[in-house]
Order: sequence, then structure tokens, then C-alpha cells
Amino acid sequence: MNKGINAWCFPESYSINDLFKSARDHRFEGVELNLSENPSAPVYLHMKDKHLMDIKQKATDAGLSLPSLSTDLFWKYPLTHDDDHVREKGSSIAEEMIRIAEIFKAETILIVPGIVNEQVSYETSYKRSQESLHRLIPLAERANITIGIENVWNKFLLSPLEIRQFVDEFESPSIGIYFDVGNVYPYGYADQWIRILSDRIKAVHIKDFKESVGNINGFVPLLAGDIKWKSITDALDDIGYDGFISPEITPHQHFHQQFIKNLADTMDEIFHFQRQQGDVHE
Repeated sequence: MNKGINAWCFPESYSINDLFKSARDHRFEGVELNLSENPSAPVYLHMKDKHLMDIKQKATDAGLSLPSLSTDLFWKYPLTHDDDHVREKGSSIAEEMIRIAEIFKAETILIVPGIVNEQVSYETSYKRSQESLHRLIPLAERANITIGIENVWNKFLLSPLEIRQFVDEFESPSIGIYFDVGNVYPYGYADQWIRILSDRIKAVHIKDFKESVGNINGFVPLLAGDIKWKSITDALDDIGYDGFISPEITPHQHFHQQFIKNLADTMDEIFHFQRQQGDVHE
């Protein structure tokens, strides 16, 4: 497995150079950047190829890869929305992610497949989501990118058996699963999900969760919650997972570098990264 980190773990004030330096200094192998609408963000919609290639070069110079690309824009522009224009905007964002990921030489993009709510039924979400994703498959295949469907709190694809069926129905290697360990709680057991989803898992997000809180405020730093991490590592070993493990955790308000150091050290302890890759960039 490879030691990655999502850019949301760093303060918004960090430049791309600051972010890559911190990731390198704390022995991370790859950084997952996030696509934004904000042109002041490190990666934003319709960013020119030359600027994206500059980011890729900076990562390479720091000894880092850019293995995946994430975004929070599918909450604003769901692929299942009642408004055709909103759905089209969501699809265009996915297309933009594929373009950027190809330049970054990333392997996976993270996509929220849809949202079920009072206006959009479960059955309608299933149909619309599959229609949108089917149209993206040829682009992903040409770019050699995997579309990673993430399990999120969207009232959709609520069991590992269902999300496995959802992915298998595409019959395409370009559709896989971006598995988030923390998001499974409090309604499931991540190790069971991992074994059921097996080699469909193309990338992994981690964060801890405190069941006594039971809502979005229950997401906490690693080892501060109730997730049984030994069961997670055992399950990942059982399926032969060898991709990136990337935390996606809100940074500390003040102690930025100590937060990243603690995160890196905890990942080394849980996943034995130091034994696998040694202490580099110290």
C-alpha cells in the first residue's frame, strides 16, 4: 500500500509549494488534490493545461505522485438532480476531472454517484446515475482513468452488496470504488465492506468516527474514534489491496505541522508504512 494524503488535510492558506513540501517532509508518497470552482484554489475548473503540467512537475520535483483527484462539487451539482442543467454541469465536472487526471498521470477520480432526497427518489437516482456514468466511460477508457464511486452519506447505495452490483452492471474496468472507511460508520462494518467489494476498490480514504456522536461531527482524527483499525488492515491485506491510503481530515486550526506529523506517524503505526518504505526526507 502507498501512503497518500488529501490536500484538505492542509490549511487553505498553504500554497501548492507549501503543501508539497509538508507532504514530502512527513514521508507521504502522493497527494490527492481537489477540484474547485474557486480560481484561487490550487486546482480549479478550466485550468489551463500548462498550469496543470506545472503542478505535476512541482509534485515530481518533490518526489510525490498525484495518484487521484477529488472534489466536493458533486454535492452542488449532483448527477441525479431533477434539473437537467444541474446534471449536465455535474457531468461536465466529471469530464474536467478526467482531463486533469490524465495530465497529472493520476489513476482515479472520485465521484459521488448521486443524492437521494424528497425530490429525487432512490429508483430515479439509480437510473440517472447510471446514465451519467455510462456517458463518461469512453472518456475514462481513452484517458486510462478509473472512475471511483465513493460511499458517502447521500442516502444512496447503502450496502456493500448494492454498490458491488451497481459497479458490476457497467461491465467496464473504468468504473470502480473509492472506498471511505470512516463513511461506513455508523451503519456498517468497514472490514466486511472491504472483503465484499474486493478488487473493485481502487483507492481508499481514511478518517476515524466516534459512534457516541453519531453525526457528521463524529468524524475525528485517526485513533480518536471507534474504528478497529486492525480489522481494516487485515481486510485490505486479504483482498491484496496495493493502492493509496489517503486521510481526508480537517486540519487543526493552529498547529498545522504538528497535526500533519501526528497524522503521518499514526499512519505509519497502523499501516506499517515505515517498515515498507523507510524513513525518508527526515
